[in-house]
Amino acid sequence: MTPQLFVDGLSWTTKSGFVYPNEFIYWSIQIVLYPYMTGLVAGAFVLSSLYHVFGQKDLRTIARFSLVFSLALLPVAMMPLLFHLQQPFRGIEVMFTPHFTSAIAAFGIVFSTYAIIVLTEIWFVYRQYFVEQAMARKGKPGFGNGVMRLIYNILTLGAYNLESGAIAVDKKAVKIMAAIGIPVACFLHGYAGFIFGSVKANALWMSPLMPVIFIVSAVVSGIALCMLTYIIIMEWKKFRATLARGRGDETIKKLGGVEMDVMIKTKRYLLAFLIAAISLEFLDMIFRGYTAMKSWDILRAIMFQEDFIKIFVMQYFFGNFIPLVLLLLPRPTIKRLIVSLSLILFGVFMMRWNVVIGGQAFSLSFNGFMHYHMPFWPTSLETYKEGFFGAITVGVTPFVLFWLLNKVVPAIEEKS
Repeated sequence: MTPQLFVDGLSWTTKSGFVYPNEFIYWSIQIVLYPYMTGLVAGAFVLSSLYHVFGQKDLRTIARFSLVFSLALLPVAMMPLLFHLQQPFRGIEVMFTPHFTSAIAAFGIVFSTYAIIVLTEIWFVYRQYFVEQAMARKGKPGFGNGVMRLIYNILTLGAYNLESGAIAVDKKAVKIMAAIGIPVACFLHGYAGFIFGSVKANALWMSPLMPVIFIVSAVVSGIALCMLTYIIIMEWKKFRATLARGRGDETIKKLGGVEMDVMIKTKRYLLAFLIAAISLEFLDMIFRGYTAMKSWDILRAIMFQEDFIKIFVMQYFFGNFIPLVLLLLPRPTIKRLIVSLSLILFGVFMMRWNVVIGGQAFSLSFNGFMHYHMPFWPTSLETYKEGFFGAITVGVTPFVLFWLLNKVVPAIEEKS
């Protein structure tokens, strides 16, 4: 008997109206997270490139942070697909046999190219730091120090030259790699939208604007996540500095929390991409209503009846309108930024949810609907992977990887 390769959807699908017997919600929470996580990767890289390519000096600190964060997010982009597969070890075949005859198979080329670009850019950005750490740890006792010295010696790749000419070459290489990486990062996420937009059998997904909407909203979510994580880390450092002041810890006293001028500058780019994302989504909706194709009746039933709360309340009102107003208000504060950034991340997630789940919610008979109930408590391996705890596992992993990376490649420069 041939092993099953995909989940059957029976565990979390309920039906109403006339639905064909073989129809279920096959693509569940992990396929919602797949475009969401790849979007975070692309958005974080674009934020870092604003400094390296376009010379936005005010973004230097958060650019380094977002570049390392993008690397931490990169491996997680594959996790939802591997969780969804019943035979995840076969997923590596995409990396070994990449080709452009299939959108999924093209993932091998795009992902590998992007990973090489990110790793190369990080190496050029931190090469001087690797050399300095390898030299500083030379001759010092201790097993841990010896391990770190070995790691840094390996990371230098034998390039120990710190003369001004070599540093200038590093900076030039960083700019080149960042410029190349922007279209590759956009294509990495744009092809996820292409997968949905090219499905002719699905009325909700079939749209030439789908890849563009995915790319723009990806940049929004990536910038928002980097800003939110950066704020939380810097405020935590500030809190520690406050506690340490009484103990006279001069090193920790130098930490001053979030630089609001950096956040204000970054917020402007976030606003521009957020307005573009909202405009594109409403343009797509207006176009569908104006053309009023045969499938418009069922799409209208999905948007204005079945999923009205999820689309217009959760996604557009709480995820788009409220954070847009909060970001436009003068004299931004840390608390207001945290609320608005959290709502933006929620709104982009709901956009992915409404596309993936909403696109499967109506029967091909156009006379029935299916409803997805995400499993909470895992009763089997399948309900774990496709349920709440599987989603939490995917969501927590990039922060664990970022914490580990930060031990070797510090994402935040300490104030001198």
